[in-house]
Order: sequence, then structure tokens, then C-alpha cells
Amino acid sequence: MTLDLFAGIPVTDYAAALEWYERLLGAPPAFFPNDTEAVWEVAEHRYVYIVRRPEHAGHALHTIFAQDHDALVAGITERGLEPAVQETYANGVRKTTYRDPDGNEIGFGGAPV
Repeated sequence: MTLDLFAGIPVTDYAAALEWYERLLGAPPAFFPNDTEAVWEVAEHRYVYIVRRPEHAGHALHTIFAQDHDALVAGITERGLEPAVQETYANGVRKTTYRDPDGNEIGFGGAPV
């Protein structure tokens, strides 16, 4: 059975969020379902989307585990975004967290080095 995952992120200012997420994810959206949503495919059958829903903005907490954590974070830095938090857990797993203009948290995890 094939399943698709859509992880939603409510935002206040759709235009500002669209620009921020393009910088974070390094590409324009894969598609636009309507004029208040933008969708990125982050892996096959796995999507992250923003949606203009000001009443819910700022409460998303998503983590994406990346095979090459260092390259991913370096690319995001080159696009002008700085992490809000960088952590290394006792088992060596790393997590770099970014906060969008509404305070939604998008983290990228990486295996121990």
C-alpha cells in the first residue's frame, strides 16, 4: 500500500511564508492547490505545505530526518536563514531547528557523525 503524507503548517502572511519556505527548502513549491496553499515534495510521497490559517499559525512542530544533515544545513545557511536551535543528543543524533515568521518550528535531524 502506498501512502502519501501531507504535513501542514498554518501561517498568517501567505506571501511572506511562501518566500521563507522557498529559502528553507531550497526550491519553489511543487504545486499550488489553491491561492492560499503551497506544497513542497520533500521526498517521494512526503509533502510539507503551508496554508493561510492565521487563527492556527505558530503551532506547527515538524522534524525531517536528513541523510546529509551537514549539507542540508549549509545550503539553508547559504540561502540566508539561521537556525534558532542546534542540538546534539546523548546518542549523537543532531537536530537543527528553524522558526518561520509565525514561530512554527521546522527541524532537521541527522545521524551521529
